[in-house]
Amino acid sequence: MKEKVILDTDIGSDIDDAICLAYLLSHPDCELTGITTVTGQPEKRAMIASYLCEKANKDIPVFPGMSEPLIGQQKQKVAQQYQFLEKISYKKNFCGEWFNFLRDTIRRNPGQINLITIGPLTNIGILFKIDRELPSLLKAMYIMGGCFFEGEKKSEWNISCDPFAAYEVFNSSVKNVYVCGLDVTTKVRMTKNEVIENFIRRKLLKEVLNFAEIWFENRDTVTFHDPLAASILFEKTLCEFQKGKVFVDQIGRTGFIQDENNNTSVAFKVDSTAFFSHFFNITT
Repeated sequence: MKEKVILDTDIGSDIDDAICLAYLLSHPDCELTGITTVTGQPEKRAMIASYLCEKANKDIPVFPGMSEPLIGQQKQKVAQQYQFLEKISYKKNFCGEWFNFLRDTIRRNPGQINLITIGPLTNIGILFKIDRELPSLLKAMYIMGGCFFEGEKKSEWNISCDPFAAYEVFNSSVKNVYVCGLDVTTKVRMTKNEVIENFIRRKLLKEVLNFAEIWFENRDTVTFHDPLAASILFEKTLCEFQKGKVFVDQIGRTGFIQDENNNTSVAFKVDSTAFFSHFFNITT
């Protein structure tokens, strides 16, 4: 039976969001029921997601979400990778019903929806704050965010962009939460040349390279933060986890206290070779 998935993403900044979406669109066991975008220029981010869905021949509803954090200044104002779609004059209009889509889809499918979040948690924090029962209706939640096992508390981008939303999420009633932070995601990295060599031979990943041109203007590596977080849904053995309580402070630093009775599992070790083998066996 396929896993029902909703993806919440800030696609259009770091290239790993587009890579993650390509992975989910390719996975034979993934039923991607919808996508919501978040942070600055969510409509442009939604167009990037919609473009990749079309190239995968998938009719997936895409909804632009919140552009500003719950409190404070927006740190991620521009979706740089939209520049590629401007070159090819790609345009699409979207409705603004992201909140109703999330709430209604989860309520119509109690215990069946896997929510994957790979950006700031603004959309989900608002959703959980307004509808307190909703988190308990999810099957599971998979989060790319935080840094937990390096001793001193550190900030990670997705959490620090909206720490108040992250606090709401980590203190909600989701029954099963899996978190991949920088402790493991920074271990799955490829050089620019390795990425091009592997992506150019695959139809959907070749499309991702169009957006990666902007990413590679100032970088020569790609870290697969988001694809790793998503892959855990299908291959738990790629990482080793500890159960415990996640803490978020007001500037987005995360902490962790081990507790086997907690519903949150945080990854502390990854098999990078197994991950890349899995990823390229799945993604077209």
